[in-house]
Amino acid sequence: MNDMTQVQPVENTIFLRDEERQPCEIWTRVMGYHRPVASFNIGKKGEHHERRFFEERKAPLAT
Repeated sequence: MNDMTQVQPVENTIFLRDEERQPCEIWTRVMGYHRPVASFNIGKKGEHHERRFFEERKAPLAT
């Protein structure tokens, strides 16, 4: 290993309370374009919350 791959210990860890954190904005693709989830109506927000994500497996090689 060289100096770039070694993990250096962090001495000054910063802890924030929830009220000190900045909320992040979540965007998603809807009907071909990207929109912030915060701008969705209540029904669309519910649909977004119910989405399931999957991880596609690699296809086996033909022999």
